Amino acid sequence: MTRYFVGLDLGQAADYTAISAIEVHPTPYPVQYEDRDPETRRLRTSETVVESIPLTHHVRHLERLPIGTPYPTQVARVKEIMARLPPGTDLIVDNTGVGRAVTDMLFLEGLTPVCVTITGGDTVNRDGPYFRVPKRDIVGELAVSLQNKRLKIAAALPDAETLINELLAFKVKVNLKTAHDSYEAWREGDHDDLVLSVGMAVWAATWYYSQQTGDDIVVFDEPVSISPV
Repeated sequence: MTRYFVGLDLGQAADYTAISAIEVHPTPYPVQYEDRDPETRRLRTSETVVESIPLTHHVRHLERLPIGTPYPTQVARVKEIMARLPPGTDLIVDNTGVGRAVTDMLFLEGLTPVCVTITGGDTVNRDGPYFRVPKRDIVGELAVSLQNKRLKIAAALPDAETLINELLAFKVKVNLKTAHDSYEAWREGDHDDLVLSVGMAVWAATWYYSQQTGDDIVVFDEPVSISPV
């Protein structure tokens, strides 16, 4: 079943706020299991379908809010976007730095954001809707999606070219075969707000489906490609 994830990278004084919405398509797997026939009570073999990783991510919406947009206006815009998406859409917000004040505003507006504080550590920690996520995990998931040609961008999106340019710069900074890089250089100098917005959504989708099934993240060795939808 298709599920949507919205990534929100909150800009500070000199940065854009970036919003992305990705449509996530999991891989279906047939699974056999034993249960009892409700009439005869005899054991039988039944089959169901489990949705799991690997995932294909279709970028359906990209938006950069003008630098200096007041945070209440940003929150109102996010609420408007969420209202247009199907129920159950997940909102993933960068809770690092200025994000902490804005996530409180999102909660007050009746939204239920997943609040991600990006760290330099090596493990994910969770306390309810609050996550502490290593930067390497977000970078790694985005790198794997690029490498496996599982990140598809709708060519008609106004900011599609901007995202592609950010991704091209990102590929230079990150070794896509190992997901290793000079992480500190990823967010220095260039605007890469759309990359982080999409990266958080991709990470959250992979985490969600991994938790649903208990599977490990699968890494495929395929050429790197940024493909239009």
